[in-house]
Amino acid sequence: MPRPRHFSMLRDFHLADWFTLANAFCGTGAVFAAMRFLQEGGASDASRRDLLVGMGLVPLAFVFDALDGRVARWRKVASTLGRELDSLADVISFGVAPAALGYACGLQGGWDWVVLSFFVGCGVSRLARYNVTAETLADGGDKVKYFEGTPIPTSVLIVALLAVAVWQGRIGDALWFGVVQLGPWQLHPLVLVYALSGSLMISKTIRIPKP
Repeated sequence: MPRPRHFSMLRDFHLADWFTLANAFCGTGAVFAAMRFLQEGGASDASRRDLLVGMGLVPLAFVFDALDGRVARWRKVASTLGRELDSLADVISFGVAPAALGYACGLQGGWDWVVLSFFVGCGVSRLARYNVTAETLADGGDKVKYFEGTPIPTSVLIVALLAVAVWQGRIGDALWFGVVQLGPWQLHPLVLVYALSGSLMISKTIRIPKP
């Protein structure tokens, strides 16, 4: 009796791919934590704890992201599917999730939206460029030797900064560096760390050896 066709894709997954999916699971959880915090108004200590838990999921996603590559090399299994899964998971965990957490912390002005969208767009572009040029960068070998631009998981540092702000109660109206009015929209200067991170990700002058 033939197996149901809807299980055929799962049979194609390697062990490393499950670590990649765990990465995506953590990133999605972080987004949901930001949404729940906003839904509850962020007024209670419990909602702030939920937000901190969501922020903790991002470095956990980083651990899974590191493990999937190690497992793939250990088992000597690499595939186009695995590479695409990894990129999609990274967009969620290190692009969308940090932007959502920043919004939840108070980066909600019009210019903030633009910068947060720029940050996510840079992350997507950086991953797409990496995938397209992977074979060229490998110089015919089986391993990419360096990154062009900073890797998207470096956004973990932004999440760590936000976690400190939450811990100190410096979110919302009390956000560090306050807010400025630029034309019709507001800008929180803290959002510029996202602009810097995004710009470094798409830089072609920065080359970082890949471990």
